[in-house]
Amino acid sequence: MLLRTSRLAAIFAVPLTLASLQAADVSRQQADVFARKVEQIIVQGNTAQRSNGRRTPVSETEVNSWFAYGAKPLLPTGVTDPRITLVGNGKVMGQATVDLDAVAKKKASGGTFDIWNLIGGRVPVNVAGVLRTKDGQGTFDLESADVSGVPVPKSVLQELVSYYSRSPTRPQGVALDDPFSLPASIRQIDVGAGQAVVVQ
Repeated sequence: MLLRTSRLAAIFAVPLTLASLQAADVSRQQADVFARKVEQIIVQGNTAQRSNGRRTPVSETEVNSWFAYGAKPLLPTGVTDPRITLVGNGKVMGQATVDLDAVAKKKASGGTFDIWNLIGGRVPVNVAGVLRTKDGQGTFDLESADVSGVPVPKSVLQELVSYYSRSPTRPQGVALDDPFSLPASIRQIDVGAGQAVVVQ
């Protein structure tokens, strides 16, 4: 159940990018609200007799509270403090602190101008893009990415995503451009300003 919850939560964080977050906005109570909503979405998705068009609103504060209080055991080693901003019209921004040393050791070629020789340490990684969902499928269109405020090309972000999303079933990790299936019979996710609505 925890794994399914993390997969659904990851949809709201697909980019893992963000703007600033006020500590007062995050609370264990809001994290619990988000966890209950995810469980309701999962139950609804597993119900044989679904009511088409069921809509579950999820706030930015609820998601960020869950990241603060419930996500830590599910995050890959080297990724901390994820946060998201739901901008609206599908646009999502996210941020996480990422340990670049492990990736740099694997990817560095030793060349003078190799970017992996120039970056390292635990740094904020910011991403912005548009989440598009329809008929149970989703895509993420990257608009921008930066490491510690320095813009980086999509290829660098892809290396980070690939490294930290590896699993036994996906040893190469997740590709940014690949479409993905929405879990729990979700048909679409409408991203508005500060809130997303899950439609089943």
